[in-house]
Order: sequence, then C-alpha cells, then structure tokens
Amino acid sequence: MDRLIYTAMTGAKHAFLQQAGVSQNLSNASTVGYRAMEHKFRAVPVQGDGAPTRAFVVDASVADVFEQGPLMATGRPLDVAVQGAGWITVETPDGREVYTRAGNLQVNTNGQLQTATGLNVLGDNGPIAIPPDNSITIAPDGTISTVPLFGAPNNVSVVGRIKLVNPAENDLVRGDDGLFRTRVGEPAVLDENVKLAPETLEGSNVNAADSLVNMITLARQFDMQIKMLQTADANANKASQILSMNA
Repeated sequence: MDRLIYTAMTGAKHAFLQQAGVSQNLSNASTVGYRAMEHKFRAVPVQGDGAPTRAFVVDASVADVFEQGPLMATGRPLDVAVQGAGWITVETPDGREVYTRAGNLQVNTNGQLQTATGLNVLGDNGPIAIPPDNSITIAPDGTISTVPLFGAPNNVSVVGRIKLVNPAENDLVRGDDGLFRTRVGEPAVLDENVKLAPETLEGSNVNAADSLVNMITLARQFDMQIKMLQTADANANKASQILSMNA
C-alpha cells in the first residue's frame, strides 16, 4: 500500500509544480523576447532493502525553449529584434553582464540607452550614451548613429555599437529576473554574425494554445494522483476493519 501512496504523492507534487511552470509561460505570452520553460520529469526507483518496486517522480530539469518568437514591425527607431540566434547584452545594477532578447529600448533622462526595465544596454566600451536632440538609427550590426534634430541634417555621428553575443545554449542559465547569464559567470564574447532587425520587436515564443491544453492535461493528472491517494486510504481503512473483525 505504501508503494501506491508515495508514488501518487510525488506524482501529484510534481504535476502541481509543472502547472506553476505552465502558468509562468502563459503569464508571459505577450512579453517581448520571453523564452518559454519546460519542466521534465522522470521516475526514479527507491534504493534499499525491500524497496525495489517503489518509485518516485523527480524534477529532472527545467529546460529553456530557445526557438525564435514572432517578429513584429513597429516602425519605432529604438525597437530592435535579434534575427535568429543571439542576445543583446545589458548590465545589471551590480555591474554584471546579462543577456536578453527584449529589444524595446529607451533613452533615460541621463541619455543612457536602456531596456524597458531600466537596465543599461552595453556597447563595445560599456554603457551607450545618446546625445540630446538627436534622431537615432540602429543598424543590423548594432551600430547606433545619431543625426541632430537642429542644424545640419547630414551630420551623422556613430555613438556606439550594441554588444551582440551568441554563447552556446547549454552554457546559459536563466536567473530569477528572467535574464540569462553564462553558466560560469564570465562575459560572452562579441559575435559579428549576430544581426538585428531594426524597428522590429520579437514576441514571446510561448504557444498559448499548447500551454492551455497542457494546463488542462496537468490538472487532470493531478486529480488522478489525488484519487489514487484517496483509494489507497479507503483500501487501508477496509483492511483495518477486516483485521479487527478477525482479531
């Protein structure tokens, strides 16, 4: 009886955890540049005397889905989308390099180019500063050019280039803030092959329809595991009654 109880218990626990992961994906179905997560489970036999037939469900890994999301033309000069593989390098408040696909950029009151969440976008020589009263153009290679809004309109200046990187997918880990970091903590090297799509944004790669179907399936799995626990409890009570009658 204990075999059924523990197997059903761990199955229900991890089905519930997987529901949380699917909910996280659904809540970010419209987040720019979001990468979906997948929970992968496996059964592990219990080791020990008299326990070879018992098995637990364990959370083997949480995998990130790196497929590209849909590209949406916006016509906004500060919007960029990474085409294919690659990442935009940004800086956390503690000065560390992290990577994102969210290209809805902005310029703060101090003239620094930032993400929508307020993180500085890094260039070849650190954070990128945009001079005031200038129109901005971002080239596919990440080069940022400005043209004064007043005076000679043909006075084009290059103010920096966004650092674009492409580390191996298995070398990246997602942080609690949703940004990616290298597994060893070292900055990734600049990759000249990574290109941007100007005036474009990349949507989330979450498939909302698939996630909803998955959520329903997981809810049914959870209910099934709970019913197994209830059945085990009912069987144990019946067995106790029979034994007490024979005593």
